[in-house]
Amino acid sequence: MPVKLKASDLFYKYPKDVVNRDQPKFRCKPDPSPFNRDDLYEVVAMMEAVMNELGSSDGRVLNLLEDIMHQDMPRFIESREMVFDCLVETARERLGLG
Repeated sequence: MPVKLKASDLFYKYPKDVVNRDQPKFRCKPDPSPFNRDDLYEVVAMMEAVMNELGSSDGRVLNLLEDIMHQDMPRFIESREMVFDCLVETARERLGLG
């Protein structure tokens, strides 16, 4: 069953880009569109996709993903697909999933 997240599931607080709320968000690759790290709607969609890719619904994994995004992911990683790849690969390394 796919992971569905709510804003309250996230550790960090994010502003809402209400103007672009109805614009398509990340669902799968390829998606070269820019990723807005400072938009709740973008972050929720990305975290859902990454959690589903990792096969996890564990809140600790979600917190790890947010920490990676805020503390470790370089700002030059801008596209949605690059963000997805970075989060998945880094989380797999840290969780020992190969």
